Amino acid sequence: MSPTQIQETSWQAEYPLPLWADGAPEALGAGQLHEPQLTVHLPAEELANGCAVIVNPGGGYRILASDHEGLQVARWLNGCGIAAFVLRYRVGPDYATSVSLLDGQRAVRLVRSRAASFNIDANRIGMLGFSAGGHLALAVATNGDDGDAQAPDPIDRCSSRINFSIPVYAVSNGARRGRKADEYTPTDQWVNAHTPPCFIVHTHEDAIVPASQATLFYEALLRAGIAAELHIFNDGEHGVGLAVGDPDVGTWPQLLWRWLRRRGFLTAQSRITLQGALTCAGAPLGMAWLTLIPKNSQNPSARLLLHGRQGGDFVIPEAQGPMPGAHELQIHWISQQSHYDASGKYSLEQSLICTREVLIEADQRLAIHLQPDDFSPLDIDSD
Repeated sequence: MSPTQIQETSWQAEYPLPLWADGAPEALGAGQLHEPQLTVHLPAEELANGCAVIVNPGGGYRILASDHEGLQVARWLNGCGIAAFVLRYRVGPDYATSVSLLDGQRAVRLVRSRAASFNIDANRIGMLGFSAGGHLALAVATNGDDGDAQAPDPIDRCSSRINFSIPVYAVSNGARRGRKADEYTPTDQWVNAHTPPCFIVHTHEDAIVPASQATLFYEALLRAGIAAELHIFNDGEHGVGLAVGDPDVGTWPQLLWRWLRRRGFLTAQSRITLQGALTCAGAPLGMAWLTLIPKNSQNPSARLLLHGRQGGDFVIPEAQGPMPGAHELQIHWISQQSHYDASGKYSLEQSLICTREVLIEADQRLAIHLQPDDFSPLDIDSD
């Protein structure tokens, strides 16, 4: 199934799950506004890939936009084979955002504690949040802990650390935004080596939360050496959700799916280091991209820029390497020169491509020996 499709066959179960069975700590009353919970949305068994995402609807820490930033997002995630858990967290004015954070952390512990029954991987749990829910996702990402091994409640013994964070038009620092500094804590200042990878989405036209809130957090991730991807679309007002109906901004869920796949969050397989050699007519190519596209659509691709001065030998390290299995090998030849100089001379009129079917195995050296006739002009599609 395409990750852009939402069909009834995408999910198999949905039900409410209280965060605390015997009442939430710091609760000021009874009823829905005082009883945080998750709504569990599990994908169809044949689609499930073991990844899980907790979804935080936005609403300025006052309301919860539970349809287009909650249920509909869960449905889309299920279509991608991802288990989704929509969080009903406590909001103001009754509750401070420190209580919202408590709910977010508990949600992570609860999902992790029941990983086996949900058919998910306890090490592939992320949190996606919109606006204030995005701030909560960042607060959880920067305030994770390993759990209390001595806690009487076994759920509290589980880690609250998420494995990835997806803030969408989120506030990252209320003081820098110039509004509600006491509610929107400075999450960018809490980024450290333990902060998980982030996929950040915003729009330039957002008049409620400026896109500078996204770049602020991104720069903190960059300084800390944390993997991150940032998309700021020109168009789109605040609160677009999945941006259905917008042919441009509405591509962000597809970009997210590709990011999750590239980072290895959609599979339990492990990457491997790949060594090999590439020659054409017995000599190395000047400059070429080597790309491995897995036949398993859940597995990440692997890519490496080759320079002729390396003599044709290459190594793709484990962190960026492929996973074992069948792949389409693509060689994109982009220059006959192994390095450019100041002359500005041309050597190749257009990119050339060669494709092969290969089986990647651990501890296998990949030897690729080609001839010039194996290449054909690359058709560049503008769509």
